[in-house]
Amino acid sequence: MDDTTAVHGLADAVRANAGDLEADLEWFTRVLDARLKGYFGNAGGAYPDPIAIAPPPLERGSDYARFIHDSRVPPSARLVILLALIPHVRPQLLDVLWSRNEVTQRGFTEFGGMQGATHGGFIPTGETAAFLLAGDDLPARFSMTRIFEADQFLARSNVVHLSAVAPGESALSGTLVLSREHLHRFTTGLERRPVFSAEFPARLIRTELSWEDLVLPRSTLEQLEQIRNWIVHGSRLLGEWEMHGRLQPNYVSLFHGVPGSGKTTVASLLGKYCGGRDVYKLDLSMIVSKYIGETEKNLARVFDLAEHKGWILFFDEADALWGSRTRVTDSHDRFANQEVSFLLQRIEDFQGGVVILASNLKANIDDAFMRRFHSVIHFPTPGPLERARLWRQAFPRRAKLDERIDLGAIAENHEVTGGTIMNVVRHASLTALARGDERILLEDLEDGIRRELLKEGRAP
Repeated sequence: MDDTTAVHGLADAVRANAGDLEADLEWFTRVLDARLKGYFGNAGGAYPDPIAIAPPPLERGSDYARFIHDSRVPPSARLVILLALIPHVRPQLLDVLWSRNEVTQRGFTEFGGMQGATHGGFIPTGETAAFLLAGDDLPARFSMTRIFEADQFLARSNVVHLSAVAPGESALSGTLVLSREHLHRFTTGLERRPVFSAEFPARLIRTELSWEDLVLPRSTLEQLEQIRNWIVHGSRLLGEWEMHGRLQPNYVSLFHGVPGSGKTTVASLLGKYCGGRDVYKLDLSMIVSKYIGETEKNLARVFDLAEHKGWILFFDEADALWGSRTRVTDSHDRFANQEVSFLLQRIEDFQGGVVILASNLKANIDDAFMRRFHSVIHFPTPGPLERARLWRQAFPRRAKLDERIDLGAIAENHEVTGGTIMNVVRHASLTALARGDERILLEDLEDGIRRELLKEGRAP
């Protein structure tokens, strides 16, 4: 797709979303108007039930409309989504909620809302949603508060949540927060990939290699095929073959082997060759916290965002999170074990994705996890034949090898991994370039091998 086609495609998506949002915002305005008139009307007045006002069908085929249709969003949740979206797209629609209460000489408490630090409009809260959906009907209010609970649509789909509030304050006083991914999707029509940050401590990883570049034993490749089958056919197995509820809605695998044996590369290739799935490598330094409860919160943010996306979550050096549980000798041991239990539960509940844990040693992983892996795949140190193939594939096309270099002999004499081979080739190639030469000398390779073996604590 060229740049011009991409620009036109984006413009079409924006127009389609804008058209359907216009229809939904008009519906929202009618609902809010009916709620306000009914709330402030005379006792004998007849006003329509706001919740009985039917939403528009949205047949324009926008990304927003597809989300509403495909997710079967109930009207109440649809109104809350619009309420959270309005400050971003048409903030003046909520200006009416700034009305002053003549008795108290301030805003109406029942409208909720707050003034932002820089945003000049009305920022809706859970209390605003409660007023819109329930008015002053107490049973209806009690019923609608469930809309924000973890097992309900808004939370399960990670669309809208309530911000945290101070201890002792009503949970409904939290502001309505529309996820950045859905805000992007509902406006531009494009799904926005999350950016690496403290809120999302995971990086999108990709590879330029192909599946044919893998140099692994047949047994390892056959086990990897099981993961590919799940990614490609898992949804049909759960849906068309009616195995949902009898099988876990995800796939969990352990990759174990020495550093540099290809675990990260394979994770990237699984995403690349299975429908272009995004693969996120989690930064454990930003997830594991010494503070009680913080590790679970950090992980929950990643899992919540990944839910239903079909992502592959890759935990490198997973021993730090998924290692053996300790004997309980103090409160920190107890909470560390609770983290393990929390992780087990989140993995089992993770909808539609793949979780890959990578470890240098299989023995480091807690037995409680081992029972839950769908596959345990060993990435061995390559043998002489595999090493020779890796050496032949590793060099730049423009590089010319010194005639003294015998890659077969080097592969036979040095037991190293693919990652180590690439480090040696990097060193040798840079040495040649610095010399102003396209020829890689035997001495360049030998020096690179010596450096890598010393780095690994082995004698050259």
